[in-house]
Amino acid sequence: MYVIDLRTNKIVATVTDTPGAEGVEYVPELKKAYTSNAGDNTIGVIDLRQMKVIKKIHTEAKPDGSAYAVPFHKLYVSDERGKAEAIVDVRIDEIVKTLHFDSETGMPQYDPIASKIYVNLQDQDILAVIDPATDEVVGRYSVGRCKGNHGMTLDPEHHRAFLACEGNELMTVFNLDTNQAIAFLPVASGPDVIKFDPGLKRIYVACSSGAISVFQMDDPDHFRKLEDFPVQKKVHSLAVDTETHHVYAPEQEADGKGVARMVVYEAVVNP
Repeated sequence: MYVIDLRTNKIVATVTDTPGAEGVEYVPELKKAYTSNAGDNTIGVIDLRQMKVIKKIHTEAKPDGSAYAVPFHKLYVSDERGKAEAIVDVRIDEIVKTLHFDSETGMPQYDPIASKIYVNLQDQDILAVIDPATDEVVGRYSVGRCKGNHGMTLDPEHHRAFLACEGNELMTVFNLDTNQAIAFLPVASGPDVIKFDPGLKRIYVACSSGAISVFQMDDPDHFRKLEDFPVQKKVHSLAVDTETHHVYAPEQEADGKGVARMVVYEAVVNP
């Protein structure tokens, strides 16, 4: 895992022993980060003061996305191949409960306004809702025409979830008040991680075919596609700095050759 200083865009640390890291989650009050290590089916606990792994928590098959519910001190990790959601108490760094589903689990997200965890059940085209107070599933809702809902990001202020649909290459807008999908927009092939910039009201989808699909929210009920911005192939993930509006996209190949680099994009805002 590489640590980048956003003020200088320089690598300041490299953390080893995170094999096949699929996701990373930051817990600011503890100065720790947690990686989903698909290479050895563990959750890595990283002390950011030492910049090293201090513990590994064994979990089920292929840990992937994760979300941190701040008031509950719990980390939710999707064991994608294990069809499960592992719940870690970060105060003791142990799994306190595992929820099992009849579907592979996609990206989870924590909604700080509704105080709920949402997780994609990507084999069933279902959005599941977990109450972090009880760690019980309190709802399951169809995501409409979206097939293979893997990636997810939230706009908690306007009660919207944005889903990346791997099965039929759509970006789906889901109304968290009515529990219904309200918009479907085409994305480039191979959609994976999706992120929302609330300042620009812009949605980005990393697509492994070689594009970042970009969408604009005109208001909570109206959305339009801006472009499929060309990037290198196999770009699966991205992150947004909401202060600078920079988009960070890690690349694993360039023109067919293996690389390990981060490309930083500046958002274009039309006058």
